Amino acid sequence: MPAKRKILVVGGGTAGCLAAAYLARFFDGRIEITLLESPDIGIIGVGEGAFPTIRATLQFLGIDEARFLRETSGTFKQGIRFDDWLHAPTADGRRHRYLHPFEAPFQTERTSLVPYWLLQDAATRAPFAEAVTIQNRVAESGRAPKRAEEGAFSGPLNYAYHFDAAKFVEIIEQRAVELGVRHLKGLLTDVALAEDGSIAHIATREHGALQADLYIDCSGFRAELIGKALGAPFKSAQDHLFTDRALACKIGYDRADAPIESFTIATAHAAGWTWDIALEGARGIGCVYSSAHMTDDRAAEVLQRYIGHDRFTARTIPFESGYRTQQWIGNCVAVGLSGGFLEPLESTGVVLVEAAVAMIAELFPHTGPIDAPARRFNTLMAARYDRIITFLKLHYCLSRREEPFWRDNAAPDSIPEALRDLLDQWRYRPPNRFDFLIDVESFAYFNYQYILYGMDFPTDLVAGRGDFPDAAAAETMFARIRRFGERAVADLPTNRALLHDINAGRTLR
Repeated sequence: MPAKRKILVVGGGTAGCLAAAYLARFFDGRIEITLLESPDIGIIGVGEGAFPTIRATLQFLGIDEARFLRETSGTFKQGIRFDDWLHAPTADGRRHRYLHPFEAPFQTERTSLVPYWLLQDAATRAPFAEAVTIQNRVAESGRAPKRAEEGAFSGPLNYAYHFDAAKFVEIIEQRAVELGVRHLKGLLTDVALAEDGSIAHIATREHGALQADLYIDCSGFRAELIGKALGAPFKSAQDHLFTDRALACKIGYDRADAPIESFTIATAHAAGWTWDIALEGARGIGCVYSSAHMTDDRAAEVLQRYIGHDRFTARTIPFESGYRTQQWIGNCVAVGLSGGFLEPLESTGVVLVEAAVAMIAELFPHTGPIDAPARRFNTLMAARYDRIITFLKLHYCLSRREEPFWRDNAAPDSIPEALRDLLDQWRYRPPNRFDFLIDVESFAYFNYQYILYGMDFPTDLVAGRGDFPDAAAAETMFARIRRFGERAVADLPTNRALLHDINAGRTLR
């Protein structure tokens, strides 16, 4: 009987711990998995928000939702609110904002509401997300996505979480060990290559040489294996995504019963944006900016002005948006920051880790060449990164702000060709499912609709009005969504109230 194949995950953090735990759960003891975590390298923790896919991942790992929320200072997230992206605040105080909720726009078997919303009077119609889903009202009212009696990982509205990144790693790491992962603390000192260019073994300060059939590089931006040892090329996305630095901090609430927002707040400024993430006991806030358009000192001023005081300590995090075009080379595959990073907008970091780990699990060769899936993996991951770049750029290129950063983002040569082509088509029809290949998409067609129409993108259907004969039925549905939204606001608890019950052990049975 052949010996078990071995997987060595190099690096802890979100990517390493999630990779080890997921693969241990998937293979259920059939593969020997070791996690090597450096005792000297801390967690970057840029992303403290996730996408709804995290619920299925946590459920697959067998992590109790209530425990997860309690131990990570977690809160419910129902989307992202974008403030000041369309235009800067005006002299008389007018501001623009819109929500990108997780719920898809409501539709029936016969009727999509999107064209009927587009045909309404732009001066009087409700904002897009408010018109087509009840989640807009629920989230804006600070309500949770479900009630106390509803079960774990389920509820009437789609949701994800905000969480403390360091605490998230702790709970995932603990679960990995429970699932049989061998957890080592040690510092990587060298990577030895075989004659064929594959990794022969790695050397560590505490454990000597460690050998495996497959090495998963989760060493972060350092990319010790895939980058330094194997030389995988890096494809920059800076021509499309200009931000390259962040200042991040945490601040406490003014009072213990302060409301907890049910979405991430992304507020545009002159050369980027700030994130504002509500945890159970604090807020995670960061200023993302382009160093070509804003100095570090000016970014610190923007962050201080947003917070309203200077009683905080911020970390500076430099980054370059992009990815390695070969993320699986020989017996090494990159997951997380070692494979690529696209700026913090839309919480894509954890989504990319989830996608990579799920593919490794499904494609893993139990016999034969260990690199047999490499070409397929590289093709799918590159396509996924490219599609996310397109989606993130959409947020910027539609802005009407006048600062140089925003005008540079609107310049046609900064917009990916695929996005320019789609924007030309979307001037005469809304995005639909045939615009996207599901296996390489992190975002669905309706996610694009929320951004387009939140940013007042003009899709002109007037000449084809006669092709949409169900206007009366659509108006009835719009009215029903308004009523259901008002009822949901009345019935659902606030985010903080539900979390209080969870932390007291009274819900999610």
